Amino acid sequence: MTSYDDTVDADDKDIITEAKERFKLSQDAFEDNRQLAIDDLRFSRLAEQWPEAVRQQREEKNRPCLTINKLPAIIRQVVNDARQNKPSIKTRPVDSKGDPETSEIINGLIRNIEYTSNASAAYDTAVDFATSAGFGYIRVDVDYAHEDSFDEDICIERVANPFSVYPDHNATEEDSRNWNYCFIVDRMSKEDFKEKYKGEDVVDWEAMGTDKQWMDEDSVQIAEYWTREEVEREIYLMSDGVVLDKQTYLEMHQEYTAVGVAPVNQRMSRGFRVMKYIMSGAEVLEKMEWKGSYIPIVPVYGEEINVEGERFFRSLIRDAKDAQRNFNYWRTASTELVALAPKAPYVGKKGAFNTDLKKWTRSNVENFAFIEYDGDVAPQRQPFAGVPAGALQESMNANDDIKSTTGIFDASMGARGNETSGKAILARQREGDTSTFHIQDNLTRAIKHCGRIILDLLPHYYPKGRIIRILGEDDKEPKNVQLDDIHDLTIGKYDIVMDVGPSYTTKRQESAEQMMELIRVQPQAAQIMGDLLASNLDWPGADDIAKRFKAVLPPEVKAVLQDGQGGEQDPEMLIQQMTQLQQQMQEGQQILQQLQQENEELKTDKSVDVRKVQIDEYKAETDRIKVQQDGMTPEQVQQLILQTLQQVQS
Repeated sequence: MTSYDDTVDADDKDIITEAKERFKLSQDAFEDNRQLAIDDLRFSRLAEQWPEAVRQQREEKNRPCLTINKLPAIIRQVVNDARQNKPSIKTRPVDSKGDPETSEIINGLIRNIEYTSNASAAYDTAVDFATSAGFGYIRVDVDYAHEDSFDEDICIERVANPFSVYPDHNATEEDSRNWNYCFIVDRMSKEDFKEKYKGEDVVDWEAMGTDKQWMDEDSVQIAEYWTREEVEREIYLMSDGVVLDKQTYLEMHQEYTAVGVAPVNQRMSRGFRVMKYIMSGAEVLEKMEWKGSYIPIVPVYGEEINVEGERFFRSLIRDAKDAQRNFNYWRTASTELVALAPKAPYVGKKGAFNTDLKKWTRSNVENFAFIEYDGDVAPQRQPFAGVPAGALQESMNANDDIKSTTGIFDASMGARGNETSGKAILARQREGDTSTFHIQDNLTRAIKHCGRIILDLLPHYYPKGRIIRILGEDDKEPKNVQLDDIHDLTIGKYDIVMDVGPSYTTKRQESAEQMMELIRVQPQAAQIMGDLLASNLDWPGADDIAKRFKAVLPPEVKAVLQDGQGGEQDPEMLIQQMTQLQQQMQEGQQILQQLQQENEELKTDKSVDVRKVQIDEYKAETDRIKVQQDGMTPEQVQQLILQTLQQVQS
């Protein structure tokens, strides 16, 4: 076989040497965290909760060894809560060149990236591992948009095995913004390796004086080795306000000269160069320069603790493991004690069991129609000692310990507790949510950094002239937008902000419930907001129903909705105006009742006839208002009511 020195050039040798050293540093720095995380996963998700020696010993003696795993339900409570309150990435302009409309296009593009790459699976997997083991990962990558296209799209992918990631041992941030290296290892069969990397030798690390970390007999471990180093670059400020690096300026020099655009200023700028290497045990198989400034691997931590510079990542259930073991032991002990109760011995005179000795010996495990005995007095079984109260009490104490160490109580799990009022139940639920909110918050930080990585990549993969698809908040009504001079992603600076809370679907449901409650207390509102209510419902054909409601809105409502420029007025303002009109009508009814009462008091007065005429006139005027208001605007109805009241009172 060809020697290593003959096949690897000097640069690759330096890269491999550096990779070996960094891999060892990362492995040593995170070994304790990795082993504890593996133990947490096996304990909580695979229910490996008994020491192997104890389990074997009990099984050999046919003694029960129960595992009543209460931890997966607690983990699902936290993970599913995070699924229901998915953080969303949004951008905002931060300089004079940033455009709010372009920011909305970026938001729609990021939503489309999340939708097409199934980013929710990446987020859910990462937070699941963070809760169960202490850490999980999300990665950002780039792939061709279609099989027959040269356009590339950004995508968000899940890391199904968090133990395949070896991060920078010097990292201190809550995300990976300051990572200078990272490894992602994956196993490949030798046949696939030879097919993909034809002509490359399969050499393991042992041949280079290291252990067989990345190799076994039937497969080879392939590693992605990411590096990030600070570099200086020369940048130019062009006369049209665009900032270019030197390489881009040289490539587009003739085009800028043709349109009269020239540099007006230049300086040295600090930046970062990110490289990706695909490595086997002995060779650099592939290398490429990443177009972004960050290593696109993002951690999601459970709970982070830094002790004298050493970082520890803890899962939600780590402190509950002893309580879970205690619970298993006492439930096993109580079960064993109850199971042994039928084995309580018969007591009889010596020799009383000789006749049917075999039956008497197996009477604790089998039922016999009859058993004969010797002597005049039949043997008597000892009474059942009862359920072991002590063991059951200890198991209840262990159950309470699991709740207190995880912060998840009965109310959070949907079980009935000591709380009697709805307010008390909600308070206990909030207590559980607060005790585990750090995991949700860490997921938010991780997704924010994903947004930062995507925002950094957008100008490189979505240039001016490309047609992109954007999505609205409800992931509906996708539309294509062509990036032009107005909406140019290469111009302007934007920042990432996070919108944390219920999903858009949940917000729609809450909005529909509030609207229905408003209609219940104020039925007349249904005539002017039926279209809004229908648009927030999830019925089949709800959008068509909303259009029909909007088509039959009263003329005065349609008039108010138009602001003179084809825009629409706030529906809440419209409801407020209609409410004011109804209040004025009620005031008119009160005046009418007062006039009728005065009419009763003035029956003997000579002015009765005059007052009757006034009342009749008011009734006629009121009827006229009711007839005319369908064709009038709310302002006209209001003015007419005021004039009528003034005439009657004068």
